[in-house]
Amino acid sequence: MSLSHSVLAEPRLGTSSSPRLHDRLMETRRLSLALAAPLSDEDQVVQAMDDASPTKWHLAHTTWFFEAFVLSRFLPGYRVFDEAFEYCFNSYYESVGPRHPRPKRGLLTRPSGDEVRAYRAHVDEALERLFAGDVPSEALELVELGINHEQQHQELLLTDILSLFASEPLKPAYREAKPGVAVGSAAPLAFSAFDGGIFEVGHDGNGFAYDNEGPRHDELIRPFKLANRCVTNSEWIDFIEDGAYRKPTLWLADGWNTINTQEWRGPLYFEEAEGGYMQMSLLGSRPVDPAAPVTHVSFFEADAFARWAGYRLPSEFEWEVAAAKVPAEGPDLGADHLRPMPAKADDGLMQMFGDVWEWTGSAYLPYPGFKAAPGAVGEYNGKFMCNQFVLRGGSCSTPGGHIRRTYRNFFYPHQRWQFTGLRLAADA
Repeated sequence: MSLSHSVLAEPRLGTSSSPRLHDRLMETRRLSLALAAPLSDEDQVVQAMDDASPTKWHLAHTTWFFEAFVLSRFLPGYRVFDEAFEYCFNSYYESVGPRHPRPKRGLLTRPSGDEVRAYRAHVDEALERLFAGDVPSEALELVELGINHEQQHQELLLTDILSLFASEPLKPAYREAKPGVAVGSAAPLAFSAFDGGIFEVGHDGNGFAYDNEGPRHDELIRPFKLANRCVTNSEWIDFIEDGAYRKPTLWLADGWNTINTQEWRGPLYFEEAEGGYMQMSLLGSRPVDPAAPVTHVSFFEADAFARWAGYRLPSEFEWEVAAAKVPAEGPDLGADHLRPMPAKADDGLMQMFGDVWEWTGSAYLPYPGFKAAPGAVGEYNGKFMCNQFVLRGGSCSTPGGHIRRTYRNFFYPHQRWQFTGLRLAADA
């Protein structure tokens, strides 16, 4: 959620009991409705660009997932809400059947918002009936997968609404800024050194993970240095004002072509204003916080900035090794900032989790021994392992509990509507 849909596939479960899983499921289902609550039905039907989807579609698609993969298989006598919804709300599962074209999801004025909410209520009631009995282990695994799938769409729901509101002349805010949100100061940039060696990377099989996070395997990593925090808006403004978007020597060829054909001169949603820069956010159009992590930049831009600064992007395995002793927690959606926040001064690595997804220099490829899950669920990851790059760490709109050290998000190098930023690295 790829994040065009990010990373679903075969689950690996830990020891979650079905009552605890039931509570997490219903909590997740309620959160999706809560995230949609500030929006009008008109807001929820529009699609600003091909990469984004309408809120109504997210609410229906995550519901269809449970209907198609859990209830239709494991709840005896389950009645499908509407046979036509499979065509409308299947995303890319070719083996399930034909579906409505992704770039035209904004044309789905029918079913109405009320019908989609009724659909969710119908499926939620059926899920309650499922959990009232003995639930097969395979169904529990698919429910765990569905929870994580819906969490991905919760992040997408927010970033897709931002894309829509940024396109509107009134520049509405998804939510008004809380009082006391102030411009901070950035922690000084410093680098931590890491020894090289052979390291085990990938998920260890304890608890849930997507199949692209494994198998666990050895990687040779040479000594490297990693920045203590993410690149800030202030540093990116220096990059802009040094004319970097007009210097072809800083850019990969495809990146240079992209910034010129798309006429990029700064991060997405950046606007030059009197006395500085403004950036559209979920809190409306706001002055850029110089100390906050830069966000909404593409891989092409992240790579060019690193070259301009005299560094490089870390590999995904360098990032994972560096994060090994950092608690896998940070300012995610649960922190309720709805924007990246400045790093707080600290002696160690900061912002490894939350705030912004961090581009790495690693192509999104299968790990040695990777095998996609059988059936339709296996379409979630493997077929996207081409022409994309890995991001790590989560963002300010990633739901709580959805971040792991081994989590591999992935996007095409030109995409930047998500909360994407970067951290600098170098050879030691």
